[in-house]
Amino acid sequence: MAKTTGASRSETRSQSSDVIHVPEPKLHQRAHELQPYGHVVKLPIALSQTACETSIELLNQILADTMTLRDMYKKHHWQVVGPTFQSLHLLYDEHYDKQVELVDTLAERIQLLGGVSIAMAADVAEMTMVPRPPRGREEVPVQLSRLLEAHEIVIVAARSAARKANELGDFGTNDVLVSDVLRTNELQVWFLAEHLIDASLAVTA
Repeated sequence: MAKTTGASRSETRSQSSDVIHVPEPKLHQRAHELQPYGHVVKLPIALSQTACETSIELLNQILADTMTLRDMYKKHHWQVVGPTFQSLHLLYDEHYDKQVELVDTLAERIQLLGGVSIAMAADVAEMTMVPRPPRGREEVPVQLSRLLEAHEIVIVAARSAARKANELGDFGTNDVLVSDVLRTNELQVWFLAEHLIDASLAVTA
């Protein structure tokens, strides 16, 4: 039987010490929620607990409706059909991008107030006030009508919430609702509604 010399033992130890231990991800981790939905953490922003809780509840409803409106724009962007395809295909996507920005603004305002923003599609579907459209394609006038109705739902809620936030002294939330949510939705309503006007060509006598 061959004997291991001191030199070979030393060489083996040297080789094993050269082995690189690559860290691997620890998968399938689970833990308790850090902050349950509906629980408000008090932050030093000079607002009462009541003001924060009220604004968070109102903002989450508007967030859920805005996320639904955002997704409806993408649905219609993909499914639009007819002679106005190109213009509406582009317009829907432009409006979608603006709604994406509103979603982020609303969610961050909720977190800033110490709340938890609604986030997942299943939760949004349970919460939204916007009627669910069918999965299939619809005519352009129907698409436009659905979008306008969804916008109006958001606008009504935003105006009411802005007044309430102002009464509670939550001027930051009021500003978000008026400067961002209301103005964006009102502008998009104008762009959509013009497509539903039946402007007949002038007839020359």
